[in-house]
Amino acid sequence: MMKLLSSTFALTALAVMTAVPAYAAEPKLEGTFGDWSAYSRAEGGDKICYVISEPKKKTPSSVKHGDIFFMVSNWKSGQASEQPSLMTGYPLKISSPPTAMVGSARTRMYVSQNEAFIKDAGDERQLVKRMRAGANMRVSAMSTRGTSVSYDFSLKGVTAALNKAKSSCS
Repeated sequence: MMKLLSSTFALTALAVMTAVPAYAAEPKLEGTFGDWSAYSRAEGGDKICYVISEPKKKTPSSVKHGDIFFMVSNWKSGQASEQPSLMTGYPLKISSPPTAMVGSARTRMYVSQNEAFIKDAGDERQLVKRMRAGANMRVSAMSTRGTSVSYDFSLKGVTAALNKAKSSCS
């Protein structure tokens, strides 16, 4: 099931995590839980609720990564339910899709410019389930320039943040 975040949603997520002026759509902070924050915002006639975190470690340290985020999104309308995605500050290589790894389990993603998503809804559910049970997640990717990168995300607080985001969109 291929679902893409809208460009306005992606820009909103960046506005939340960086000091972008308030003229961007303003999300509402629902709460911060460990290393994850839950937000909600209206888009058209729908409400979007999501959790977001930045990596604790970016590898290799010798390259400029830009803003990197991992999100899990819900739409009140049901268009998406706990949809994981990666957003990078550079375009990703389509022929070398990112993988998310929690413990020894790997989940393959697909690329849409500077974002990565999971194709199958069952795989989305499995990754979120592993995120809830895990302590860390590593996402490995490749830029269109051929640079292999990896991002280590703490999963501390992700369960509470996911619960808050889900209840905010119900």
